[in-house]
Amino acid sequence: MSAANEVHHETLHFSGRVQGVGFRYTALQIARGFEVAGYVRNLPDGRVCIEAEGDAREVGAFLAAIEERMHGYIHTVERAVRCGPSQFGGFTVR
Repeated sequence: MSAANEVHHETLHFSGRVQGVGFRYTALQIARGFEVAGYVRNLPDGRVCIEAEGDAREVGAFLAAIEERMHGYIHTVERAVRCGPSQFGGFTVR
């Protein structure tokens, strides 16, 4: 696989008061303004997971917009970054 076929991919886990506050649907709404693909979902332990891929600047701006909009609910963010083949088409709530 050549580097030209790889995309920037980030996995984030948000902790805090992030479930039951519209976090997933806010992320979906924000994603519509960026060229990103992936998903957002609640985890059984009370965290929210976002998988996002695309151009590194687009992904970064998308995630910054989520953190800005939901900052009062987020206590910590765990972030993992990698490059690899595209895995998603569009952005969804799971």
